[in-house]
Amino acid sequence: MDKKTLHITNGDVLTDRLQEIQLVHGDFLVWREMLCEGPTCIEVEKKQSIQFRKSFLSKYYDISYEDYDAKFISELQKIKSLKKYNEVVLWFEYDLFCHVNLIAAISLLLRKGIKNTPVYLVCSGRVKNEQKLYGLNELSDAQLKIHYENKKILDINDLELASHIWTLYCEANPTKIAGQIKNKSSFDYLSICLRAHLQRFPNMLTGLNVLEHNILEIISTYQIKNISQLMGYALEYQGFYGYGDMQMKRVLARLFQFLDQTKEQLVLSERGKLALDQKKNFYNTQMLDWYYGGVKKYDYLYNNQTNNLLKL
Repeated sequence: MDKKTLHITNGDVLTDRLQEIQLVHGDFLVWREMLCEGPTCIEVEKKQSIQFRKSFLSKYYDISYEDYDAKFISELQKIKSLKKYNEVVLWFEYDLFCHVNLIAAISLLLRKGIKNTPVYLVCSGRVKNEQKLYGLNELSDAQLKIHYENKKILDINDLELASHIWTLYCEANPTKIAGQIKNKSSFDYLSICLRAHLQRFPNMLTGLNVLEHNILEIISTYQIKNISQLMGYALEYQGFYGYGDMQMKRVLARLFQFLDQTKEQLVLSERGKLALDQKKNFYNTQMLDWYYGGVKKYDYLYNNQTNNLLKL
């Protein structure tokens, strides 16, 4: 009997491509969420979680309640028929954006009784003989096929680790996540993503996080003509965050006090220079009621010497 496969993908573009090139067969569940930002609950399918996410996405990203139901909640309904599948294949990338969605998806699968069903992971990132890290949609058809053929099976220890980290992410104490960084698993990029997550909290010396500091570094290093060009550079050189245009636009909007626009280019303002050189702390000017999972961003400070978080 042929295997019945459920593919859980990280977006519509990849889903459409997999169907177009007929690389795989089976049903698709498209994970249209961005759980790396905003408040989260462990049980993403439950009413409280849905309400939290709808309120956040409506307020900050102008996503209507109806869109959320149509694009995400309707996809989750496919999990109700999980027992009919002989295997599940997860398609996610190397970055934090994808990994937070990935561990949430695994947590959901475990709650729905996936333990006796093989679960595989297709994760992009490093490519042989290449320097940069690649997203799934950046791979050629041949490379995508190789990634699929080399998919990793996740054992119960992998699944439970991912689910545990998701639980910690949804709690109000992010220092517990630091203790998970050195755990060995089949997730090649999980440890890097966890460290990147901790570095999203404001630096204790400047009040800016690593991503915000890197953007100031870009302005200082390159001749950036305008905000539009800065957006391109910020997206290209963001490291392991995986932010899209919507997320990066919000990051840049928080940095305007550190920028000046001349006729020729964007430059750092005096505040920007002080922040880049770590000579002044701008924590009080940056505070915002912004959540990463179960914790407010500005409730903790990151110490880049010890790589630890300090609770305020």
